[in-house]
Amino acid sequence: MMTIALHATLVMVSIAALLNLYRLVQGPDAPDRILALDTLYINGIALITLLDLVLGTRLYLEAAMLMAVMGFVGTVALAKYLKRGSVIE
Repeated sequence: MMTIALHATLVMVSIAALLNLYRLVQGPDAPDRILALDTLYINGIALITLLDLVLGTRLYLEAAMLMAVMGFVGTVALAKYLKRGSVIE
């Protein structure tokens, strides 16, 4: 029963990632695209974690943690660039 739930969740998160990718490409303006990119990396973290659960290993959790940190830094840098025009003052 748990494997069915994990596979169904993988499918649903994959569909959400595809919809986020669509918003990233078709976004009306830059803040919408940054928000779509932020949500896309969160979906990527969820996919990596779910894959780790399906495979029954702990190998991918470090990759998910690194992806979370890099995604946060990237989102902050893009938001700062949109607000001020430069990342480093």
